[in-house]
Amino acid sequence: MGKKIESFIYAGTINVPSSKSYLQRAIAITALADGASKIIGSPLSDDVKVAIEIVRVFGASVEVGEDQLSVSPIGQVSADSVDLYCGEAGLSSRMFSPIAAVLFNEVTVRGSGSIFTRPMGMVIDALEQLGAKVTSNDGCLPIHISGGIVPGVLHIDGAESSQLLTGLLIALPLLPGDSEIHVSNLSSRPYIQMTLNVLDYFGIEIQHDGFEIFHIRGNQTPSAGTYTVEGDWSGAAFHLVGAAISGEVKIHGLNQNSLQADKAILEALVQCGAEVIIKEDFIQVKRLELNSFSFDATDCPDLFPSLVSLASCCKGVSVIKGVRRLINKESNRAKSIKLEFAKIGVKVILKDNHMYIHGSKVIKGAITNSHNDHRIAMALSIMG
Repeated sequence: MGKKIESFIYAGTINVPSSKSYLQRAIAITALADGASKIIGSPLSDDVKVAIEIVRVFGASVEVGEDQLSVSPIGQVSADSVDLYCGEAGLSSRMFSPIAAVLFNEVTVRGSGSIFTRPMGMVIDALEQLGAKVTSNDGCLPIHISGGIVPGVLHIDGAESSQLLTGLLIALPLLPGDSEIHVSNLSSRPYIQMTLNVLDYFGIEIQHDGFEIFHIRGNQTPSAGTYTVEGDWSGAAFHLVGAAISGEVKIHGLNQNSLQADKAILEALVQCGAEVIIKEDFIQVKRLELNSFSFDATDCPDLFPSLVSLASCCKGVSVIKGVRRLINKESNRAKSIKLEFAKIGVKVILKDNHMYIHGSKVIKGAITNSHNDHRIAMALSIMG
């Protein structure tokens, strides 16, 4: 089913929803806590709903209120096996696999749609290093984990994704002994700092040496608590860009000191010449004459679609680094962006790890395809 976007200009005020990245981490951690917790935040995205259903399968109770979740933890696990359905949620598939392997002797992780093309090799390798036996569909979902995992020293490559490391950081403190994770080529460090901060809030202590070696003490249980989830910079980025290319917007609910990687959208907006006003309780962006910019999105690959929308309306050729991070998203996001933006009159060139976007004087209407990728749908929508 298609959606027609009429030509429009940004003008108004927006209250942003809660960060789904923080919400999913908080759901996983509170489900393992020593008592009942509350998570303040809404609304619930599909990925967050998947996380809720997974912890319910674990044995936790989650009550969904108007603007909060009440989580009663798993407690004593009585079942020997569990079957997890992750839908198309990449974070859930990688984050919950090691957590489930701590709790259950037999684990099946399934999904649907684009999740079947996302590699799970890093998850399989890590769990096998910790003693589990894992079978898979040629390195992808579904996977079956048996035998559980034990404390130990493991080595992982973080170049492709930080989501597995997030799962290990949540799971390994539950084990009866200490563990150590050696990480090479870690991408998306802000997401790992986010994980560490949420764990710290719930009383889990983890030390690290420059994000390369993580020292994890065993026999730790998260403490119950009330956690307020900050606003989502990832979704807000599209509205900030929409205002920069067409009008103005005032956005409430964003933490200006946030660890979310997508907060970096402000750097691109300032660099290209948009007017950015930062106040204590809101951020405002207004359209001015925009010029080309250069931006490294290696640590914030989800910004690519919004950055391409911004670059499309800048004079000159903008350059975004980090294309290799786009291959295993909901689509091959780099190729999808190139194809769909061409339909509206924007030239995009892919070369090695860089994307070159030629600003267009005339954006034309067209029938486009989101490739079942919500961020591409959002980027194309604001081009209206």
